[in-house]
Amino acid sequence: MKLELFKFDTCPYCQRVLKEIERSGRTDIEMHDIHKSQDDRRRLIEEGGIEQVPCLFIDGKPMYESLDIVAWLQAHPQEG
Repeated sequence: MKLELFKFDTCPYCQRVLKEIERSGRTDIEMHDIHKSQDDRRRLIEEGGIEQVPCLFIDGKPMYESLDIVAWLQAHPQEG
């Protein structure tokens, strides 16, 4: 399963998701900061349809709301 999180550091909703990732010790999520990379920002808009963070791509499908992302991460712990 490929997981990619599009975020930026000062976003409070992103911080909610990042805290869950840290709490769980996950290492299987590729991070993309849309304020540090124009390519990441463009990709978020092209593939997700909107410029909204946090956005977790799960095998290429976007999930937006931070509480939904946290719930998904808790329900699907990192394998192995």
